[in-house]
Amino acid sequence: MNRFIHGLLQLRRGPWEMLASILIALGVFMLMQPYIITAFTYSFIVTLVGTVMFIIVSHFPE
Repeated sequence: MNRFIHGLLQLRRGPWEMLASILIALGVFMLMQPYIITAFTYSFIVTLVGTVMFIIVSHFPE
């Protein structure tokens, strides 16, 4: 966990890509669940933020 946080603070690609991937997966999960309308409402925004974040951090140094 300490290595993950250290990688985030130093703007390394690996931890940021993992965080973006988690956001994308969370947005898709929020889109597919039928119970909470608020989660469904914000699912597109979460997926969009994760996708744009993934595109940006793919240019970070390894």
